[in-house]
Amino acid sequence: MQNSTVQQAYKGNDRLLYGIILGVLAFWLFAQTTLNINVGMAKDLGMEQNMMNIAVSITSLFSGIFIVVLGGLADRIGRVKMIQIGFIFSIIGSAMVALTPSGALATPVLMTGRIFQGLSGAALMPASLALVKAYWDGAARQRAVSLWSIGSWGGSGFCALFGGLVASNLGWRYIFWATVVISIIGFLMVKGTPESKGETKGDYKFDLAGVITFMLSIIGLQIFLSKGSSFGWTSGISLGLFAAFAVFGFIFYKLESKNISAFVDFKLFKNSTYTGATISNFLLNATAGILIVSLSLVQLGAGLTSQESGLLTLGYAIAIVAFIRVGEKLLQRFGARKPMIWGCLIVGVSIILLMQTQLMTETYKILAVVSYTLFGLGLAFYATPSTDAALSNLPEDQAGAGSGIYKMASSLGVALGVAISAAIFTALSGSNDSIKWMDGLLTFVGRQDNLAIRQGAMIALGVNLIMVVLAIISIVLTVPKHSKEPLLK
Repeated sequence: MQNSTVQQAYKGNDRLLYGIILGVLAFWLFAQTTLNINVGMAKDLGMEQNMMNIAVSITSLFSGIFIVVLGGLADRIGRVKMIQIGFIFSIIGSAMVALTPSGALATPVLMTGRIFQGLSGAALMPASLALVKAYWDGAARQRAVSLWSIGSWGGSGFCALFGGLVASNLGWRYIFWATVVISIIGFLMVKGTPESKGETKGDYKFDLAGVITFMLSIIGLQIFLSKGSSFGWTSGISLGLFAAFAVFGFIFYKLESKNISAFVDFKLFKNSTYTGATISNFLLNATAGILIVSLSLVQLGAGLTSQESGLLTLGYAIAIVAFIRVGEKLLQRFGARKPMIWGCLIVGVSIILLMQTQLMTETYKILAVVSYTLFGLGLAFYATPSTDAALSNLPEDQAGAGSGIYKMASSLGVALGVAISAAIFTALSGSNDSIKWMDGLLTFVGRQDNLAIRQGAMIALGVNLIMVVLAIISIVLTVPKHSKEPLLK
C-alpha cells in the first residue's frame, strides 16, 4: 500500500522523461546505426557479410526475446531499478562493440556486445513505458508518449544518417563510445525517482521453461533466415532449424497457456485493440528491412559511401520528429484506428517508390529522398496512436509485462524484418546472373553489371510491402472504428 501511495503522489517531470528518452535513444539511434555502417564494419573487422548481418539483427532479436521477461520482472522488483539495469547493460555492450578487435576475435566480441545492447533495450523499454503509464495522466501522458516515441521512432529515423556521418568522419567506434556517455547521463537523470511496482497476485515463479522454449524457437528462425542461403534452403541443417522453430514454438504456446506465471500472458490478447496495436506494430517495425536493403543497394550497386547513403534518409528523420505530435493530435480527434491505417498506407507508398531500382542512380536518389520522407511521415502518424492504444488497454498490474509484449513486437519485428530482407537481398544479389523471370517484365537502364543487386533489392523491398498490407488488415479486423476514450477521460 505504501508503494501505491507514493505512486499516486508522485508526478512525472521532464528530467525523468528526458532521462528515459536517452535510454531509448541509446538503443534506437546509436545501436541501430549498424543498419547503415555494417558494410564498412565488416571490412574493417574482416568479417563475412552473413555474420555481420546476424550482428546487425541480434540486438533486436535478444531485445525481443527478453523484453517481456524483463518487463514482467520490472513490475515486481521495480521499474526504476530495471531502467537503471538497462543503462548498465548499455554501457557494457557499447564498450564491447567499441573495443571489438579485427580478426578471429571480432565475431565473439562483437556478438556479445550486441547481445548486451539488446538486453539493455529489453530492460529499458517496457519499464519506461510502464513508468509513463504510472506517473503521467491524461494529456500529459499523451505528451510523454509522443516524446518517448520521438526517441524510439525518431531515433531509428536518424540512425542511418547519424551512423554514416560519424563513421565517415570519425570512425564507427566513436558511435559506441558516445553511447557509453549517453547511458551514463541517462542513468544519473533517472536516479532518485520514486520506485514504481505493480500489484503482485499470488506466488510468482520465474518462467524458465517458457523463456528457454521461446528463445530456442526464435533463434532457430533467426539462423534459418540469416544463413539459409549459405546452408541451402532445403538442406538438412536448414530444415532442422525450421523444425526447431516450429516444434519449440508449439511447446512454448502449450506451456504458456497453462502457466499462471507465464511471461507471455495470452489473456491480454482478448482485448482486440491491444491485439491490433501489437500485431500491426510488429509488422510495421519489420519494414525496417527496407533500410538495410536500400542502403546496401546504393553502396554496393552505385558505389555511394555510408555518409552519402545516410544523407538520403534525412527526410525520414526530419519527418518523423516533425510530425509525430501530429499523430497525437490525430489520435485525439479521430481515435487510434484511422491514423494507424493512414500511417501504414503512407509507408506502403514509400516502399513502392524505393522498389524502382530499374532507374538510373541519380533518379533513384531523388526517389529515395522522397520515399524516406514519406516513410517517416507514415511512422509518425502511426506511432503515438498505436502506443497509446496498447497502453490504455492494459490492466495496471500488468503494465510492465503488457508494455513488454508490445515492445517485443517492435524488437522482433525489426530483427526478423532485417533478417528476412537481408537474407533475400544477399541470396539474390550474390549471383553473377540476372533473375531470368524479371528480365521480361522490366527494363533496367544504365549499368548492367549490377543487375542482380538491383533485382534482388526490388524483390526484398516487395516483401516489406506485403508486411504493410498485412498490418493494415490486422488494424481493420481488430481496432474499433470509434476509440477516442483511452486517455481522454
